[in-house]
Amino acid sequence: MHVHELSIAIALVDVACEAAARLRAPRVDALHVAIGPLAGVVEAALSFSFELAAEGTAVEGATLLFEQAPLTVFCGVCEQERTLTSPQHLRCPVCGALAPEIRSGRDLQLIAVEVPDVEDCADPTEHSEEERPARR
Repeated sequence: MHVHELSIAIALVDVACEAAARLRAPRVDALHVAIGPLAGVVEAALSFSFELAAEGTAVEGATLLFEQAPLTVFCGVCEQERTLTSPQHLRCPVCGALAPEIRSGRDLQLIAVEVPDVEDCADPTEHSEEERPARR
């Protein structure tokens, strides 16, 4: 088991449980997580750890859904942020200049927490989706 992914899974479960309690939801149906290509997180290990961390909580049985966050760099020649297709070559895709200033792609972010519709929410201004970065 990967300890790094287990600590992330525990943090995701904690945040989702807090959201469910705040929304008075009996359970969490799904968590949407964006992972950058340089985050150093193995999806399979995070999924396994997530199942362990969720046992006995409102998150147990929830689906963990992944999406790939973009890798963006700043090109000093073009003076623009550029999205790269691969972390192997940190070069501007437009002009070809080296672009070592990484702006995004190292992060893991909890994008949304899905809960069932609940008639009696704690705060009518809250929604069933929450955005909050997961700590790494």
